[in-house]
Amino acid sequence: MTHDDQRWWHDAVIYEVYVRSFADGDGDGIGDLAGIRSRLPYLVDLGVDALWITPCYPSPMADGGYDVADYRDVDPLFGTLDDARALLADARAAGLKVIVDIVPNHTSSAHAWFQAALAAEPGSPERARYVFRPGRGEDPPNDWESVFGGRAWTRLPDGDWYLHLFDTTQPDLDWSNHEVRAEFESVLRFWLDLGVDGFRVDVAHGMVKQDGLPDAGTAGQHGLLESRPLPYFDQDGVHEVYREWRKVLDTYQPPRIAVAEAWTAAPERTARYVRPDELHQAFNFHYLTAEWDAAALRRVITESLAAMAPVGAPATWVLSNHDVRRHVTRYGGGETGLRRARAAILLMLALPGSVYLYQGEELGLEEILDLPDELRQDPVWERSGHTDPGRDGCRVPLPWTTGGSALGFGPDGSTPWLPQPAHWAGLSAQAQAGDPASVLELYRSALRLRRTFSANDFDWADSGGEVITVRRGGFGCAVNLGKDTARVPAARVVLASGPYTVDGDELLLPTDTAVWWQD
Repeated sequence: MTHDDQRWWHDAVIYEVYVRSFADGDGDGIGDLAGIRSRLPYLVDLGVDALWITPCYPSPMADGGYDVADYRDVDPLFGTLDDARALLADARAAGLKVIVDIVPNHTSSAHAWFQAALAAEPGSPERARYVFRPGRGEDPPNDWESVFGGRAWTRLPDGDWYLHLFDTTQPDLDWSNHEVRAEFESVLRFWLDLGVDGFRVDVAHGMVKQDGLPDAGTAGQHGLLESRPLPYFDQDGVHEVYREWRKVLDTYQPPRIAVAEAWTAAPERTARYVRPDELHQAFNFHYLTAEWDAAALRRVITESLAAMAPVGAPATWVLSNHDVRRHVTRYGGGETGLRRARAAILLMLALPGSVYLYQGEELGLEEILDLPDELRQDPVWERSGHTDPGRDGCRVPLPWTTGGSALGFGPDGSTPWLPQPAHWAGLSAQAQAGDPASVLELYRSALRLRRTFSANDFDWADSGGEVITVRRGGFGCAVNLGKDTARVPAARVVLASGPYTVDGDELLLPTDTAVWWQD
């Protein structure tokens, strides 16, 4: 497929860079902008169209940078604003778009606004920027729970309570406040003027809370993906914000985009974020959370495409990110998980729309489940009383080379901020490059072939059984999700996730195996 620069996001492959764990340029053990710049040739060779970079703003790093203290600068851990400018210039020269995270639901408690609020009186303009409320006697204003565990309210010595849907160091902003809205429109323009191609909107379904802040009514309501309505997520008022943001984005050429991290109850609710006058894309968490099951995947693909069609937005597809367990592990781990992950990428890349890859999935990396407790940094670990290990296991720094103290993540002699398992040397980019049986070369081949697909062609070509079969013009994809070897009509196979055999005019497709063919 060819990429129209005016609609490049409609079929783009976007690679998530979790900056702390991608590449360390200065040897301090933490990934940075210089490290990203050094690995741009790798991303070009991989075949992606854009990269999404997680927050690099000044931050106490209580939540890996999602606790922002200053939205118009770069934290010294990651570099400087000049480093950001250089990265954008290098990416542009390499033909890559760059999307950056924007975190509008909350700031860091170290942000100047919140520090001013702490110093001010209850009911003051400084506190009006955040969600401060009096309690119910000695109890918090309502029963809301933090996504990270525990209650979502913290009491100050003067008796006021402030809302934090995440960590106590991440106070929620009040988006009914006009000063908050004006500030973020200014922040958007700052980064657009610097040259970014768009934004990934963190907690895009948050921000606006139901009037009166009513009780949620049940315990255990803190999960991001809920089937029941919650008074603090996916409120209709959030769409007013995005209509204003879209006006800002549309003043720039070539077009700049925004992508919603919107956990909703159904694809139809997700589609509301990408109506023509709102955002451009929304992550498809319904696909990410689907089981490795033919009926489940067929259903979510059908529902996703049907939900996006009326609003004219592209569907998006994703298997892993920095907030969820890596899909090799989710799909069973070991050889089973890897076999399914190889098949899953061929299915995902055969679907129409835009694809998001998470760094390291192209190496077949698994979740690291045995990190030493004393090294865990995710606030989920502490707030859950050490019952939930959190997300550090999917954030272990990448292995680039087969040797060295950091496996190429940083200079030899440096120590990564989380330890890499020794066997990752054999999964490194260096170890896999050029090996036709490797996961890396499977991704490279698939991304290269995907560019030849017709952007709009898509048809189901299966009978509803354990084999999912789709067509994209002259290409087809068949995936066997059943327990037994399946027979599918023979064709000219151009890529396979694993071994298969030919029996006359049929292919014998083993379990958890996918093939692409061409007429």
